[in-house]
Amino acid sequence: MNISSAIVYVRRSHAQHVRAALRDIPGVEIHAATEDGRLIVTIEGTSDRDTADAFERINLTEGVLSAALVYHRFESDPAKEA
Repeated sequence: MNISSAIVYVRRSHAQHVRAALRDIPGVEIHAATEDGRLIVTIEGTSDRDTADAFERINLTEGVLSAALVYHRFESDPAKEA
């Protein structure tokens, strides 16, 4: 499993639209939002491709000014190791 976190900078006038759009991206969860337009999100995927695709969709969302990946970790699935 790939787990990443990012800070997403959003145009304040588009904040609600961006939050709704990010909730529709599989594996993306919003954990915090600031009044000045920053969102703290995590991205979970089963592969590097899943995580990269989600990050790309975040960046292409209308109203997103930028997204900065700040953490990435790969964890093996304990259920598959047994």
